[in-house]
Amino acid sequence: MLEDDTMEVFAAIRTVLAVRRYTDARVGPDIVRRVVEAGRLAASSVNLQPWHFVVVQERATLRSIGRIMKTGRYTADASFAVVVLVEKDSPFAVSDASRAIQNMVLAAWSDGVGSNWVGFGRMPEVEELLGVPKTHEGLGIVPFGYPAVKLGRGRKRRKSMGEVASRERFGVPFA
Repeated sequence: MLEDDTMEVFAAIRTVLAVRRYTDARVGPDIVRRVVEAGRLAASSVNLQPWHFVVVQERATLRSIGRIMKTGRYTADASFAVVVLVEKDSPFAVSDASRAIQNMVLAAWSDGVGSNWVGFGRMPEVEELLGVPKTHEGLGIVPFGYPAVKLGRGRKRRKSMGEVASRERFGVPFA
């Protein structure tokens, strides 16, 4: 751990898990700001930054999003959510905004805040709810909150390195 008690980057990558149940505890404004800042600082093709983040903290709006997003009903119980929008005309938007989402997830996790990506692509009802202009469209929603259950950090089931990575040519074992 670093001096300010935040997790080192690789530790966050190694241990982050999807969180779909949250406590009632509110995430403080300093952490919310740091999460959004992590998204803003993401790498971006040609530095175009073709994203916009709508931070939702109002309980009624979180409940509406949870009702709309059938795969993310738990958004209703989150402390806050970030709706990630992309510029419609950008060929880099999906890639760049995906990097921003991963930055936000890892930054939150390093502060003990869980999250999970909800949805992928257009979400007309959410876009209408949030007054999104026609120049943008939804890519995903990330609800954030303190995990309601204790999670075993790092207990991931992943394919072996040899199954997902090669050295120099496909099929040549990496390990």
